[in-house]
Amino acid sequence: MAPERLTFKEMCARFDVTPRTLRYYEYIELLSPEKEGRTRFYGPREIARMTLILRGRRWGFSLEEIRQWLLLYEEEGTEPQFRTFVEYADRRLEALAKDRQELDDTIADLKKVRDEVASSLS
Repeated sequence: MAPERLTFKEMCARFDVTPRTLRYYEYIELLSPEKEGRTRFYGPREIARMTLILRGRRWGFSLEEIRQWLLLYEEEGTEPQFRTFVEYADRRLEALAKDRQELDDTIADLKKVRDEVASSLS
């Protein structure tokens, strides 16, 4: 059975990204599709990379962090890549916890002032 290959349009549809986004990921060398004439094909490697790119973006990693992380796999293998992921994840988890605390504080402050104003209307 031949490995799955997606066209440019199919890749955009599968990952719900715009053509501009897909072209940009190619431009910054996150993706390297096979080219046959003017047609691009995305094989299993590129499909897996796109999955990782979108996960990384959802978790708040920069495109440069994602690029370096993907490159690390190619240059040094799985273990160094996993170690780097843990470092990136620890940093993001710390930042997200701080953001959550700031959001909780803002919500509490807004509720307090809202309640004070609402009670003054009675």
